[in-house]
Amino acid sequence: MAQINFGGVLEKVVTREEFTLDKAREVLKNETVAVIGYGVQGPGQSMNLRDNGINVIVGQRKGGKSWDKAIADGWVENKDLFDIEEACKKATIIQYLLSDAGQISAWPLIKSYLTKGKTLYFSHGFGITYHTQTGIVPPTDVDVILVAPKGSGTSLRRLFLEGKGLNSSYAIFQNATGKAVDKALALGIGVGSGYLFETDFKKEVYSDLTGERGILMGALAGLFEAQFAILRENGHSPSEAFNETVEELTQSLMPLVAENGMDWMFANTSVTAQRGALDWKGKFRDAVKPVYKELYESVASGKEAARVISEGSKSDYRQNLEKELTEIRESELWQAGAAVRKLRP
Repeated sequence: MAQINFGGVLEKVVTREEFTLDKAREVLKNETVAVIGYGVQGPGQSMNLRDNGINVIVGQRKGGKSWDKAIADGWVENKDLFDIEEACKKATIIQYLLSDAGQISAWPLIKSYLTKGKTLYFSHGFGITYHTQTGIVPPTDVDVILVAPKGSGTSLRRLFLEGKGLNSSYAIFQNATGKAVDKALALGIGVGSGYLFETDFKKEVYSDLTGERGILMGALAGLFEAQFAILRENGHSPSEAFNETVEELTQSLMPLVAENGMDWMFANTSVTAQRGALDWKGKFRDAVKPVYKELYESVASGKEAARVISEGSKSDYRQNLEKELTEIRESELWQAGAAVRKLRP
């Protein structure tokens, strides 16, 4: 493992130079990896494993959109695409990539195929961490591991095809065979990780739920809406408000921050932008930090998990979700965004 200084804190990470793809193939040479679920993470992880020469099959309910997508992605029925039950029979490693709600409902079936020495793989710590609510308690004689790419399955696949990687965390919940660490690292490299950093199931889900509700989606969407509204209330056109709120951030500034860091961004703007950003940064931090404190406590207490399970299990959840998404889609902010995107060269 490489020891890297992260802002004054030394952490151990695993890179592709240390744990090579050849080593990953050697670790997994006698394994059959079954990717169960073909929704958010399933396509990217399974196709990357396939392209990296790992023996992988896909398990999915036949006849649905995800089954058709798997066929479109080159998986062949009865060769490397099977019903979930058949895939679990064939597997030595079950990559459990159904949604959190899907994992709860399918657990009795999956558990029945977790015979001694098999491996259960997650990309999210939800089911294990909140086991009193999910009922997901693995047998004690199987390895239970986690590899969590820090981004969507779409991004994982896109970066893989570009010869790059998406950083991932990894964790070991049970090491029944004594080989769980090597299997986790091998699968992490196989699915296309840039580097891997160690965590545990609880920390993974706490940080993930906080991030999703915070800067990654919830907070960002809320900030977009607030700034756009203030600009519009003060007479700015939808085009001007959207460009100043979303377009400049996503198309110009964030790629530069990703490449060079926030200090570089501050150093390479006008004095007017520089001074204003530095003066207001603390005001936003101090205003938002109490919200983050409330959010983290809600995650750690299990309240967020309870709401996810409760809402996700309702028969009309998808219909209600579509109503909420339609409201966002048809708002002036994102209608302006659709028009701006069409004008991009």
